[in-house]
Amino acid sequence: MDRRLAVVIPSLNEAAALPTLLGDLASQRGIELECIVADGGSRDGSRRLAAARGARVVRAPRGRGSQMNHGADAATTDWLLFLHADSRLGHSGQLAQALVAIQQAARDDLAIAGHWPLRFLRQQLGRDCFYRYLEGKTASQRPHSIHGDQGLLIHREYFRALGGFDTGLPIFEDERLAADIFATGRWLLLPGQLGTSARRFESEGAARRYALMALMVAAEAGGLEAYLREVPGLYREQTETRRLRLRPYLVALANHLRALPAAQHQQACERMGRLLRDNVWQLAYGLDLVIGASLDGPCLRTYDRRLAPRLDQPWAAYLATGLIKALEKLVAPR
Repeated sequence: MDRRLAVVIPSLNEAAALPTLLGDLASQRGIELECIVADGGSRDGSRRLAAARGARVVRAPRGRGSQMNHGADAATTDWLLFLHADSRLGHSGQLAQALVAIQQAARDDLAIAGHWPLRFLRQQLGRDCFYRYLEGKTASQRPHSIHGDQGLLIHREYFRALGGFDTGLPIFEDERLAADIFATGRWLLLPGQLGTSARRFESEGAARRYALMALMVAAEAGGLEAYLREVPGLYREQTETRRLRLRPYLVALANHLRALPAAQHQQACERMGRLLRDNVWQLAYGLDLVIGASLDGPCLRTYDRRLAPRLDQPWAAYLATGLIKALEKLVAPR
């Protein structure tokens, strides 16, 4: 069994986070690691720091997708693992266990990718239920619940067959690749958990950050690339985060929708409506958390068995599309 693994870490001014992750990687046992930091033009000494700790530094055009593609090109191993700079490993055998698990699952088909459920590392007290909700979602294996901060373990062949990360937008490279994996292969939940910083939720406001994430996913589902490119500051550098104001983002989205030709407007609303309909399961999951259940709780089981088939009907799509249009008018009335 192959024990070699390339770990690709995109970096942009991550001098505060990199030492901890690189220390975690140095402590891994039972595996041969090739650590590659793909830097997008850091100004805080990230490149020097990474090189001093034994990582190979690759310079790449700024943009997480582009940086990770360059890092993958520089790797010499068959298996690739993409991690964010603020990720934390749980124990010294985590990567060895993950590599064994995915190689066993990929014996007959390389069209598989692995990710971990998350554990949020917080500096502030409170919002326990909110973070428990997010952590549970990362283990759900459902569409739109697998993102780059959960890690991506994948064979080089499958990664190339998928075309690597999409660099058409400065964001959503992970969302688009995850969708491609859902469509062409399968996901494997890796053993253990991956720690990730809650710094964006804490600096920008937990509810506001989550709402903005949902808004961005909706815009992506609606095909509103112009909006995602033109609205400044959607995903600021970690060092520049501050309290979010949601209304400007909402108004800008409504205005972009309004500017579309009638046919494109209808199509965008229908696509966002389908996204809304397909995520009703999150309400059932939230109810399970309230009563102390988990991902296999009675509310979610009832949703999957009884409600989901009924929502997969034209009336539900029509209703969801109408709701999107109503929200558009509410946010930015004509």
